[in-house]
Amino acid sequence: MLAEIITIGDEILIGQIVDTNSAWMGKELNKIGISVKQITSVSDNAEHIIEALEEAQKRANIILITGGLGPTKDDITKLTLSKYFNMPLRRDAETLAHVEGLFAKLNRPMIDLNRRQADVPDGCTVIQNKNGTAPCMWFDVDGKIIVSMPGVPFEMMYLMEDEILPRLQKAFKLPFIVHKTILTIGQGESFLAQQIEDLEDALPSHIKLAYLPKLGQVRLRLSAIGNDEVALKAEVNFQAQKIIERVNTFVAAEDDVPLEKAILDLMKINGLTLSTAESCTGGYIAHLLTQHAGSSVVFAGGAVAYSYDLKESILGVRHQTLTEFGAVSEQTVKEMAEGAIEHFKTDYTIAVSGIAGPDGG
Repeated sequence: MLAEIITIGDEILIGQIVDTNSAWMGKELNKIGISVKQITSVSDNAEHIIEALEEAQKRANIILITGGLGPTKDDITKLTLSKYFNMPLRRDAETLAHVEGLFAKLNRPMIDLNRRQADVPDGCTVIQNKNGTAPCMWFDVDGKIIVSMPGVPFEMMYLMEDEILPRLQKAFKLPFIVHKTILTIGQGESFLAQQIEDLEDALPSHIKLAYLPKLGQVRLRLSAIGNDEVALKAEVNFQAQKIIERVNTFVAAEDDVPLEKAILDLMKINGLTLSTAESCTGGYIAHLLTQHAGSSVVFAGGAVAYSYDLKESILGVRHQTLTEFGAVSEQTVKEMAEGAIEHFKTDYTIAVSGIAGPDGG
């Protein structure tokens, strides 16, 4: 089953915002067996929107649109869809009551622009948006499903999770897609590919292996498609285990988790604690660690010691070491680590220094 995503808004095309909606939608659609054929971003221009719709309908069964549903004049998606499907606008009573309720809770007066949020093409199925004023509109035309949603990410995500994905699953008989990800570190994708070439060649036709490289890491993702979810999971786990046994020295996690989460999980299992001593990274490593629930069991805290004075006073780095070898040196980083272990009383620490920017520092 093929889908296309159309994002609408000048702000995307001029780089004012980054289109994170499409990436999230593509991932969620893939989970239920829908493949995204193409993603298109268009301006707030009726002609461009119509052209994108016409092209999308030639290629896909499902077209998901985000953006352009606000109350101002530059939000023209609803009017364009009304024209495209030849469906005049009507005022939806349920949507109007919802919008009035939102404004009443905020104790704010409504103006006519706000009431117009309840105007929808006569012929679409209206899906209420509990997190905003713009409703979602579902069109079922000539065997194609076209859905228009707000571009605000948390509004779109709620609608997708609670309404759109379940409706699509009911509307189409979709295959199951099962993924299994192995996180490896310390070797590049070409080395890994060589090590497991025979295993990859022996994979059944319905199971594919993808290499997803990142600095210092490679994710190996097995994907299987079929009609029996239980059997697919068993097959994928069996194939994954063969790969893990082959490259086990480089495996950091047998799941699709960030590297820092894999480290936290391993340290938690072993009852170990961690601290950080950062210079040029400015607390970024601590941020990566603390964004995960339960990190406090492992991560005690850390120091951001950018200047010589703080390296000396907080971490106990010797002044002689700094003047003789500089802040960006193995000797300094070693003393930063030793100081963090001593002062923060942890089993392990991560100490970092380096050159940041063209002027150093």
